[in-house]
Parts: sequence; C-alpha cells; structure tokens
Amino acid sequence: MFALSEPGILHADLDAFYASVEQRDDPRLRGRPVIVGGGVVLAASYEAKAHGVRTAMGGGHARRLCPDAVVVSPRMSAYAEASKAVFGIFERTAPVVEGLSIDEAFLDVRGLDRISGTPLQIAGRLRTEVREQVGLPITVGVARTKFLAKVASAVAKPHGLLVVPEGGELDFLHPLAVERLWGVGAVTSRKLRGAGLLTVGDVAQVPEPALIAMLGSAAGRHLHALAHNRDPRRVRSGRRRRSIGSQRALGRSPRSWQDLDAYLVAITDRLARRLRAADRVCRTVVLRLRFADFSRATRSHTLPEASLDTREILATARRLLGASRPLIENRGITLIGLALGNLADGAFVQLALPFEPDRAAALDAALDDIRDRFGSDAVIRAVLLGRDPGISVPLLPD
Repeated sequence: MFALSEPGILHADLDAFYASVEQRDDPRLRGRPVIVGGGVVLAASYEAKAHGVRTAMGGGHARRLCPDAVVVSPRMSAYAEASKAVFGIFERTAPVVEGLSIDEAFLDVRGLDRISGTPLQIAGRLRTEVREQVGLPITVGVARTKFLAKVASAVAKPHGLLVVPEGGELDFLHPLAVERLWGVGAVTSRKLRGAGLLTVGDVAQVPEPALIAMLGSAAGRHLHALAHNRDPRRVRSGRRRRSIGSQRALGRSPRSWQDLDAYLVAITDRLARRLRAADRVCRTVVLRLRFADFSRATRSHTLPEASLDTREILATARRLLGASRPLIENRGITLIGLALGNLADGAFVQLALPFEPDRAAALDAALDDIRDRFGSDAVIRAVLLGRDPGISVPLLPD
C-alpha cells in the first residue's frame, strides 16, 4: 500500500475472475491451480499463472505447463451473477461508474471526502465489501488519470491496493516496461525495443515527431501523451459500445468448410440477437481470422444501409469468409470471429424505400421472443444440430 497524496479515480479489477468464482464456490479448489475451459484457457487462477498458464492459451499446452491443474468447465451464469453483485457495490460506492467489462470498472470518487472519506479509505472499503459480500478478491488502483489508475491496479495485482500520489506520477510510471502503455502490443513492443526504448521513461525522452515517424501519427501522439501521463478522459457512465464481437477458438485440428460455416452461423445468430436486444443497428461487418502460423487477418464490408437483420449480416459474413478461403486453405485456421461496427441507435434509422413489411425482421423478433422465454437452445438452425454452439460470454448491458 502506497499513499502520499490522494487523487480520485479508481480502477477496480477482479482478480482471475472466472477462476476466483470457481474457487469461491468449490472449497476443494482453493489454493490449487485452476484452469477454466478445456480446449482454450478462458481463465487461470494465480496458482496456475505461476506455471506460465495464460488466458487464450491452448488447453493442451496449459496442461503440459501445469500438470497438476484442475480443469473446470465454464459456468457463465455464475460469472454473470457475481458481476452483477460486484457492480451493485460499485454503484453504491461512487456516483459515476464506467464499466469496462464484467470484471472491471472506473469509479470517480472525487469530492466524496465529507460523505465517504478519502479515496484511499473508499478504495479500502470497496475491497473489503467485495470480499465479504461477494466472496471475491479485487485489486484497486487509484490515480489522477484513468490511464494511471489502470496501470496502478495492474502493478498491484493480485488483491492489492495502490495509490499513485499526485506529483509522483512520473516517478512511478517511468521505470515501468513499455508494455504498460495502453496500445503497446507485440508489434509495437518490438519496434520500441528494437529502437532501444525499454521503459516508459525511455519513450518519454523521445520527441513526439520521432515517435510519429517510428509508429505513425495516431500511435506516436498517443504514446507520447501517455508517457507524460497526459490523459484528459473523464470517467463516464452510460457510454454505449461502438462495436460488438464474438469469436471461436478452433485449436490446431483441421476444420472442414462446413464446420467453419456452422461456427460463423452460430456467432452471427448470437451477435444479431445482442444487437436487437440493445436496440442497435450496424453498418460494418468485420470477419476476424487467426491462422496456424499465428498471423491474423481481418476482412470487412460496410452495408449500404444500417441493419439488424440476421439474414443480411450472415450473408455478408459468408461472402467475407468465402473470399478468404484460399488464405485459410493455405495457412490453416485456429480462430474465427465476427464484429459488428458503426453501431447506431435503432430508434433513429432512416427508413428505406419501398416501405414493405419486413418478413425477416418479424422472424427474427419471433425467434428472439422464443429464446428469451425458453432459452437459447429452444430453437436452433438445422446446421447447428449436434454441434457445440460455443461459449456465450457474459457482457455488460449496453
């Protein structure tokens, strides 16, 4: 615990969320390495992470790294229930809560000193309430900016609390590895390290024009600002997503074209239903692929009119997949995903001529009603009969 001066933005992040829920609900798993998901690792307890197990790793590789791990099947309803309980605590703690995912959020507690105490006291009480009321460990970072609060929580994990004092931000930030900067993935990391930039402080010493020349305009300006802790973004509640997506990890076994089409159908059905539940429409359909050599590719198409029609979205996705077939057959495929972008409010869409009854929309609405009432598997497409539909990950409401 480290506190001198007390800024007021909190980043609260549940530790190894799925695995922690499993350890909470089954006392036999506590203190043992736990892997959630068999084919692909969805989550790993810190005991498993100590052996090198990581999220999205192949299940076989994970079990070789940690032979003593207990592998459990995911229970998405349990994770959704736990998330709802934790967010209830968030909302009782701060007037402004910005959810990032089902297991993390920003909280703005500035100005609450007379009501709730200092940010340090609020963060400490938040951790205690989540542990006592929900039974889960949570880490909290506190700082003056959203970026630094998130970095602080990452440094403090697991089950920690770290306050970055105002005036000491750069002393805290600059010794950290460049990978702590938002937006620095594997490719950018290689570029920075290849130029001898190993820490955030190294990046801060580089003039902005030089970073732009190395990384491009947007990335260069972005990293230059973060390296100097310039992040003007406010904590905002009620922000709607600009895109939604889902994907299916396939492992390294060969997949037939019929298999790939079935996976795409299942993903599209799931996304289109989410789109309608949120009363949104999309303009852009993006196909995401990962190949056996670990390279990736995306293919996208923008629709002439915004849509929430499953049939139209699926037809577009199939065309994108068909156009990628030579690449898939040449490289092999280990992941297929779909994203719907350029989302807009479904209540304010320009109607298109001719104004004819939309039978496809009526069918989608009827299927949604049946599935809402009787479950997602009450009605399924014939192509999905006998197939594993994949995992539907719980998400924050949109």
